[in-house]
Amino acid sequence: MKINHLGIATKGIDEALKFWGDALGLENVHTETVEDQKVRVAMLPIGDTRIELLEATSEDSPIAKFIEKRGGGIHHIAVEVENIEASLAKLKAEGARLIDEKPRIGAEGCLIAFVHPSSANGVLLELVQKKSEQ
Repeated sequence: MKINHLGIATKGIDEALKFWGDALGLENVHTETVEDQKVRVAMLPIGDTRIELLEATSEDSPIAKFIEKRGGGIHHIAVEVENIEASLAKLKAEGARLIDEKPRIGAEGCLIAFVHPSSANGVLLELVQKKSEQ
């Protein structure tokens, strides 16, 4: 396993890129809208991982709710796994509270699933299985 990305909730990707891109020099290598999650994402590589900037595309988006409640900032940590279904089964067997019992399609066509923060010491954990490994 490794950290795939750190998800950062923003009010707007373009504004956030002024810091992450312009000030820090990180390159936005991929931007897309994930309709199912009502979010626009931008991926910025940093070392062996990435920063994922998240912008709500509707008022009922989980990101919009997060920003309304907590403001912008770190939203989740995404851990890359080889077999997401096996990882979910193991977590469930260990008593973890899962937001997603089955994987769904996320950014870049990856399979993703979220683990509730109550099971991960207050951190929203995303499991990611890269598309090429599916």
